[in-house]
Amino acid sequence: MRCGVLDIGSQSAQLRIVDLVPGLPPQEVATVKQPVRLGEGTDRGGTVGPEAVRRLVHAVTEAVAAAKAHGVDTLYPFVTSVVRDAANRDEVLRAVSTACGVQLATMTGEEEARLTFVAARSWYGWSAGPMLLADIGGGSLEIAYGRGGEPSFAVSLPLGAGRLTRQHLPRVQPPYGKGDIRSLQRHIRAALAGPAAIVAAEPAPELRVATSRTFTQLARLTGAPAAKAGPYAVRTLDRAALTKWIPRLARMTAAERTLLPGVSQARAHQILAGAVVAETVMDLLHVQRFTVCPWALRDGILLEHLGALPRTAPQSPRSRPLSPPPAAVARRPRRVVRS
Repeated sequence: MRCGVLDIGSQSAQLRIVDLVPGLPPQEVATVKQPVRLGEGTDRGGTVGPEAVRRLVHAVTEAVAAAKAHGVDTLYPFVTSVVRDAANRDEVLRAVSTACGVQLATMTGEEEARLTFVAARSWYGWSAGPMLLADIGGGSLEIAYGRGGEPSFAVSLPLGAGRLTRQHLPRVQPPYGKGDIRSLQRHIRAALAGPAAIVAAEPAPELRVATSRTFTQLARLTGAPAAKAGPYAVRTLDRAALTKWIPRLARMTAAERTLLPGVSQARAHQILAGAVVAETVMDLLHVQRFTVCPWALRDGILLEHLGALPRTAPQSPRSRPLSPPPAAVARRPRRVVRS
């Protein structure tokens, strides 16, 4: 079966097309990425502006065309917190549906955390032992913990790098002072207090995993291998090294940050907030070093779909139209905390 996952986040709409074959990991076919910049197109009241909606409609149109061109059997298009939490969410979804004929799914934050945990567990396997996971997106932070294939605890908090930048570091040009950073840290600590207490009551994790572009870029900034080293290169994020970078990032303009290793132009304006939330998470959860996992939410969705296929399924059927994935994606962790 050829499957496509269209992940619409704060910065981009990324379509990943793979062949799903029972007994094998997802086999890469193509990736299509379009900028949407929904985060910067959202005002402080949470309304996605008309220009950002037009970029989103264009990106979805291009993704659907690419999926059809590659013979995708099943397409799963979904939005993350930037649209899910938008004040005009229904209008945005209706605009895409009307223009593209596609209904975007709105997954809960807790489900995002669960599926990302499933992906990381599949990557590292059972030998990893109890696992703690953190994922920083543009609009939200996901945390999950578990000793099995599914997390026993999952939470999503409105602590994404883009959201925190808009709400707490809104100035276009730095420098930001110690007071700005401390105020942001206090806000993050208050939101994380409850989840941190729950994680602390569990057996200590053997593996502490981070996913997402934000963590990947922070790891690269602090010395991890570049993307060209491939997915199997070991990448870690050390808290001590990250802490030293925060005051440096606070003094830099967005243009200056793009000259740093691993910092993309699209995320340069929010990498400071990403660094502060990552360091605060590591502090409160007693993590000295995160291992950065190459698999994340999109991979979790694909693995759920793969698990639902019969073992005797043909390798590349092409007879079905584009359709949503099975209901297995809607499962919930045993315990969730809602922000």
